[in-house]
Amino acid sequence: MFSFEVTARAGDCGARAGLIRTDRGEIRTPVFMPVGTLGTVKSLSPEELLGAGAQIILGNTYHLYLRPGCDVIKRFSGLHRFMNWHRPILTDSGGFQVFSLGRLMELSDAGAAFRSHIDGSAHLLSPEKAMEIQGCIGSDIAMCLDQCVAYPADRETAAEAMDRTTRWAERCKTFASRGEAGVGALFGIVQGGMHEDLRRASAAALTDMGFPGYAVGGLSVGEPKTLMYEMGEVSLSALPHDCPRYVMGVGTPEDLVTLVALGADMFDCVMPTRNARNGQLFTRFGTINIANARHRLDSSPVEADCGCYTCRNYSRAYLRHLYLSKELLAYRLNTIHNIYYYTHLMAAVREAVEAGEFADFRRGFIQDWHRQATEE
Repeated sequence: MFSFEVTARAGDCGARAGLIRTDRGEIRTPVFMPVGTLGTVKSLSPEELLGAGAQIILGNTYHLYLRPGCDVIKRFSGLHRFMNWHRPILTDSGGFQVFSLGRLMELSDAGAAFRSHIDGSAHLLSPEKAMEIQGCIGSDIAMCLDQCVAYPADRETAAEAMDRTTRWAERCKTFASRGEAGVGALFGIVQGGMHEDLRRASAAALTDMGFPGYAVGGLSVGEPKTLMYEMGEVSLSALPHDCPRYVMGVGTPEDLVTLVALGADMFDCVMPTRNARNGQLFTRFGTINIANARHRLDSSPVEADCGCYTCRNYSRAYLRHLYLSKELLAYRLNTIHNIYYYTHLMAAVREAVEAGEFADFRRGFIQDWHRQATEE
């Protein structure tokens, strides 16, 4: 079972609230999906994720295929039981990971031939193989295999990657439609580099194939932020309004609010977890560096009105002590706070859209965020 319903719209922009229904539960959108690359959101248990407000998490096809492998995951009838997470899981196709391998990968219409970063073994990630792996994982939402291009990419390179992505999407859809793969809802991925006409053509080709949802790929790959927003708007506006629209791998809280205004429904990014491990914590007034000496005697929480477990129980001074001491608890407590911040930011966005107050919310959010953008 998979369905999507728009439940409210902002009157002056593309922001909307919605409801995705899956066999493993409902997902209220806009939604942020914590990244669980290897079947775990780093340092957190599934129970802590639920406590922080996570509705759905993301798993990584490439990494889970190499370790622990489908033979292990199949013994548990999928990733949900293996990792004890019983809500929805979205998996990427592995396309971005093989793109990032660079010299270790050779690309053709057959797929991406690459060598494992673990043991050097040779593999071919074809569209059919990507579907097979995601079926083994038991994905509730799966992604078509796509080809991402670096920034900058000339038009010829971007067009070639877009055309291959389209052909691969058709093969993924054909394979998934046989029912053998066992994947859930399959999303097509818009590519096209930073070229408006290519992105519109990509969206049109995928729409003609008829997917239950669509993703916007190839953003946040080194381009200026204004260009990212421009290409995001082009891509989102070209996609069906009655399907969920997912912007992949983005980004900062400001990015999320901006892209929601352009019509995005779903997001993932490693930023809240990675930055937590580097001592950067998100607040309404920007980010703070918990290692900063000003927190040494600070008895206040990370954020005064935050309801997360970390802020309800621990001071900035203690978090600083843990972080400087390289204690493992530092990564866990910092990550709890950052995930809570992201999930509850999206909850606040949903509430603002439903109340018809998104424009005021966005204006206030931007003012607060830039009041103390980064603490040095």
